[in-house]
Amino acid sequence: MKMVLSRVLAAAAVLAVPALAEQASPIGKAIQLLGDMQAKIIKEGEGAQKLYGEFAEWCEDRSAKLNHEIKTGKAEVGELKAAIDEEVAKLGSLNAQVEKLAGDISTDEADLKAAQGIRDKEHTAFAAEEKELTEVVDTLQRAVGILEREMKGGASMLQLKGANNLVQAMGALVQASMLSTADASRFQSFLQSSSEDEDVGAPAGAVYESQSGNIVETISDLLEKAEEQLETARSTETKSLHAFEMMEQGLKDEIKFANKELAEAKEGIAAASEKKAGSEGDLEVTQKDLSADVAGLSELHHECMTKAEDFEAETKSRG
Repeated sequence: MKMVLSRVLAAAAVLAVPALAEQASPIGKAIQLLGDMQAKIIKEGEGAQKLYGEFAEWCEDRSAKLNHEIKTGKAEVGELKAAIDEEVAKLGSLNAQVEKLAGDISTDEADLKAAQGIRDKEHTAFAAEEKELTEVVDTLQRAVGILEREMKGGASMLQLKGANNLVQAMGALVQASMLSTADASRFQSFLQSSSEDEDVGAPAGAVYESQSGNIVETISDLLEKAEEQLETARSTETKSLHAFEMMEQGLKDEIKFANKELAEAKEGIAAASEKKAGSEGDLEVTQKDLSADVAGLSELHHECMTKAEDFEAETKSRG
């Protein structure tokens, strides 16, 4: 611009004298035209400078805004990735917990079922033993009563005199219709089992002296033993039932608490999965916005650099 002004001024100096001599001549008009051109060039340069200044300021503001958005976006991406990793770790832990709890519950349920099966068998065996011993006790009580009554002189005592053992004595009572054959059979079974329990070498009939008093005493001893066995069986059943109930309650409590923890773990999995999915969605949007900001900054840089180069070239053309 300065070179153009210098040329204009030089031309004006050369033509100054003739111009003074003749103001209305064509030369004077040329000088006036050159002056007008000078003013126009200066005005256009000032306008271009103002526009470029505004554009440069916009470039700076826009660049600062995009850089801030990019920085913020990168921070958000990092936070979202960390949140996703945290939920992935939580899901792994919860899934392992669910697997373990499910296994524990399955084991406890199997143990409970097995224990219930054993308890059922024990109770069935007890019920049969109790029924048998109760009937034996009843039979022996009636036998003692009959013998004690007959000892007072009943005619049937004659049948007992020839009996050499308890089985024969019981048989005599059956023949006298004082006991049933079922009573005799139960008595014989009990006598046999008693002999085996005590490992006695005597035969199942347990030989005794034929005095009727000895018969009553021997049967009374057997009655006492039967009653003791019945009491022992009932006591054992009570203890077994109590032990089972304690174990059953313990297993049921374990299953109950495990199911509660299992439900909570499953709820945790659902919540973690939902949070993970939400963070993944946010990450996708944030990464998309970040890519757009990075591309926008690159385009802005190119646009601003091109404009600066054009302004520089235009300025040089004026000078």
